Order: sequence, then C-alpha cells, then structure tokens
Amino acid sequence: MSDLQSSVDSHEQSAAEQRLATPEGRLEFIKATLSCWLGTTMEYVDFALYGLATGLVFSKVFFPNVSPKIALLSSFATYSVGFLARPIGAIFFGRLGDRKGRKFVLVTTIALMGISTTLIGFIPSYATIGIWAPLILVMLRFVQGFGAGAELSGATVMLGEYAPPKRRGLIASIIGIGSNSGTLIASAVWLLVLMLDDEDVISWGWRIPFILSAVIAIAATLIRRHVRETPVFEQEQNELKQLQAQPQTVTSTQSPVDTPSSKTSFWARNKAFFVMLGLRIGENGPSYLAQGFVIGYVVESLQVSKTVATTAVFIASLLGFFVIPFAGWLSDRYGRRIVYRWFCFLLMLYAVPAYMFLETRDPFIVGSIIVIGMCLASLGIFGVQAAYGVELFGVRNRYSKMALAKELGGIISGGTASLVASALLKHYQTWWPIAIYFAAMAGIGFFTTFFAPETRGRDLNAVEDAI
Repeated sequence: MSDLQSSVDSHEQSAAEQRLATPEGRLEFIKATLSCWLGTTMEYVDFALYGLATGLVFSKVFFPNVSPKIALLSSFATYSVGFLARPIGAIFFGRLGDRKGRKFVLVTTIALMGISTTLIGFIPSYATIGIWAPLILVMLRFVQGFGAGAELSGATVMLGEYAPPKRRGLIASIIGIGSNSGTLIASAVWLLVLMLDDEDVISWGWRIPFILSAVIAIAATLIRRHVRETPVFEQEQNELKQLQAQPQTVTSTQSPVDTPSSKTSFWARNKAFFVMLGLRIGENGPSYLAQGFVIGYVVESLQVSKTVATTAVFIASLLGFFVIPFAGWLSDRYGRRIVYRWFCFLLMLYAVPAYMFLETRDPFIVGSIIVIGMCLASLGIFGVQAAYGVELFGVRNRYSKMALAKELGGIISGGTASLVASALLKHYQTWWPIAIYFAAMAGIGFFTTFFAPETRGRDLNAVEDAI
C-alpha cells in the first residue's frame, strides 16, 4: 500500500463517505453517476459519429471535387478543428468549474455539445450550397469542441469527488463506460444506416445519427439540473468561508484562495500538469488512430467493406463494458501507475503487427485488429486515466488544470493523429510510418509513468498537487 493511500485524510473521506451513508446521499450519487455517464456518452456520440462519418461519407458530401486521398485528408482536417477548440473551452469553463462549481459548468457544456451535434445533421451538402457547406461544418465542429473541452474533465472530477477513496478507480471508470456507450450507440446507428443504398446514405442517411443525438443531450441536461454539487467541492467551499471569516493577523498581498502552494519554480508548480499531458498523449493519440483513422484507412485505401470496420467498433464497444471497469478495478488493486504503464507498453507492442496484418484485407483479421486496438487504447487505458487524473491535482485548481492538460494532450495527439497519419500515408504510400507514429505516442505515455507518482486513494481535499 502506498504512502498516499495509507494517509487518506478524514476531510475527503467524511465528505464522500458520509454523504453515501444516508439514503439522500445515495440518491444524489446515483443521479450524479447517471448524469456523468449520459454527458460523457453525449460527448463520445458526438466524436464517434463525426469520426465514423469522416471516414465513411464526409469526403463525398463536403469534398466531392478532389481525389479520394485528398478528400479524406480534408475531412480529417475538419475533424481536427474540434480539438483546437477544446483547450479554449477547457480554460474558459475550467476556471468557472473551480470557482462556481462542477455542476454549474456541466449543465452548460452538455447543451453546447447537443445543439451543435444536432445541427450538423441539417447542413446542406456541397452540391447544394457549395463552399458554405464545409465552412458551416467547421463552425459547428468548433462549437462542439468548445463545449467538449470541459465536459469530459468536469464529469471525471464530479464522479471522482463523489467516490469513496478505496473504490475511486472503479467508480471513476464509469466515465470510460460513458465514452464507450457513446461509441457503441454511434456505431450501432451507423450499422443501421449502412443497410441503406449507398446513394441514400450519401444523400440523407448520414444525417439520422446526428439528429437523433438530441435525445441524449436533452436527457442529460434535465438530470444535471437536479444534481447536487460534489461533497469535495462543498467541503472546500465551507473551509474557504471559514478562512475568510477569520480575522487576518498577517498582512499579505495574496488571498488564501489563490496561494495553496509554497513551491516557487515553474516546474515545481506545474509538474502534475506536464505528467497529465504526457499520460494523455500516450492514450489519446493511439485511441483516435485505433477508432478514427483506421476506419477511413481500411475503407478508402484498403477497400475493405464499410460494415467490417463499423461491426468491429460495435464489438469492441460491447467488450468495453467489461474492459473499462476491470481496468479501473486493477488500478484500485495494484495502483494507477503500474497499470497505466502496462497498457502503454502493450500498445507499443501492438502497433507494427497491427498495421502489417491490416494489409491482408481479410475481414476477420482486420476486424480483430480494430477490436484489440480499441480495447487497449480507447477502453482499458481510459479506465485507469479517470481516477489518475483527478488524484494528480489539488482541489482548488483540479478542474482547470486537468481539463487544460487533457485537451492540450488531445490536440498534440488525438486531435492531429488522423491528419498526420493521412499525410504520412499520402507521402509514403505504405503503412510502416503510421505504425511507428502510433508506437511513438504510446511510448510517450509509457515513459511519463516513470515521472508520475502513485496516487491511489489520495485525499481529494488536499490543496497541493500530488507532485
């Protein structure tokens, strides 16, 4: 048992566990869990719908007058716009979340994502309004990313702060189940859409998943409006009020709210931020290659049937309901750091054989490779990252720091992964540079774990970062 785990402070224990000890508290926990699950489901419905549409139809709907590879590259370029907006949303909403509360922000972000995703389903094609079609797509994609920039981190913080310390890894992994649910719903709806004739899919069928996503957004928004603030944040606010009510005996130019740390160097103050950044790169880049780029690659370049890729995503999403909580449980049992390290290592081993065997074009092999890649990169490692990220940061800046680290990591890795991989494919006309790129990003996560602390069971009301 680590020192951090054995020294869990009564502050956080009493805040989370005492609330769970009452019927009202258990009901609040259920509502919070449901709202976080639905919100993360909405976010990943957004991005899975967009990722699948990018690989399957957007090149034809919005970029019809260029070669297939250039069209695919253009489609993934619009895909990356959402990631550029995410850190802006993380900064804006993260600070609000640390000052006004987690609930306040999460109601707003789910509404932004839901509206923008639904409106994408109503954009006329390039054939109808010309260049305005991809421009509107880019604008809505930006708004979608702006809201999503604080959604995942906010939901992760809320659920982590509701969870008792000894089961935080398992409970926080529900965020991953939400992401998996979104991917599952998106791929299931796409499987139904692809039963239509190709002409119908291109002309109107692709719009159905985007429009139907409004149902999830409405449900999540309604539930979140009635969720209580997290016990950790309430405890922190009560302590701040007590501090501010006390007479000030020492003159200071800084308030107790803004000076949680005695660290002076930039690295000392931000080490946890950079550790989270490296961990995120190791997860997010391989994840988006495994479930985003590979769809367009096997369909457009290898000419494998569209149903092979979408079926594989669907199967992996089903397996995720076991893989994600199992990974969270492993991190509770053995520690966040060692489990995260092993997932990154397995991804490094996976990269070259995976892309080599995709070239067989055999439906069973291609499908299996997609399933294995998603179980490692998009599901298992994500199940560990939820609790790890929450525990790395101190209570007063947890939301803003974690959100920004995750979204910058998303831009560096996931947001540009499909674009870089498409460019590598266009330049080299072969798979091996993509495999090296995949392994390199997983390697960044692997080496970051050697600089990361073990945080299992940490007191979430601690003001200092874990490192």
